[in-house]
Amino acid sequence: MTSKLARFFLSAALVLPAAAQEAALPAAPSAAAPSAATAAASGSRLGTINLEQAIFATNEGQRDFDQLSKKLEPKQTELKGMNDEVESLKKQLSTQGDKLNDEARGTLVKQIEEKQKKLERAVQDARDDAQNQQNEIGQRILQKMGPMIVKFAADNGFGVILDTSSPWPQGPVLWAGPSVDITKPIVEAYNLASGVPAPTPRPAAARPATTPPAAKPTTAAPAAKPATPPAAPPKSQN
Repeated sequence: MTSKLARFFLSAALVLPAAAQEAALPAAPSAAAPSAATAAASGSRLGTINLEQAIFATNEGQRDFDQLSKKLEPKQTELKGMNDEVESLKKQLSTQGDKLNDEARGTLVKQIEEKQKKLERAVQDARDDAQNQQNEIGQRILQKMGPMIVKFAADNGFGVILDTSSPWPQGPVLWAGPSVDITKPIVEAYNLASGVPAPTPRPAAARPATTPPAAKPTTAAPAAKPATPPAAPPKSQN
């Protein structure tokens, strides 16, 4: 996403050993989950999933995070206005400070400090609010995705599923090939079960305008260059 939202982090890495799959997944109310975990106990394959990527990639995730981005736009505009005001006062102090008397300069400095602190508090509050709302979306999706991961692991002989959302050394996986990654099939299964349609691609016209090809400065092709007529044969001199 390009919404300037705070990055969504899962609360913990998800490691799914066969003997503890139910405990690792959040709230798997499905009655089939226990039997799936038991069936997976005989699996020997090790798989990986990027949970963060999977959550964002679902149609539901794309829809809800985009809605949240639009919801937070007024706050972003407000914060930008506050920041512009602080920067304007700082510029005023920089350009006129030596011309002000001590009292006027002290008043301006105090005003800058107060507005700067107010801005910092507002930014932190907005960041926390955005993070909380993103976590709510992510956890809600993960609640429904968890049983799907368990079932997929059971059906395909996996004994362990490791989360690769955080790269090593922050995460548990040093390296894993794409052949063991189950992110894509989990996203596809989630989209099928959720029934949420894929988001409509943004029209090309919505992107920043660029000079269309026809409006580019023309570079004459060889055939378009001013024709140089072939030299006439020398006139015969009588």
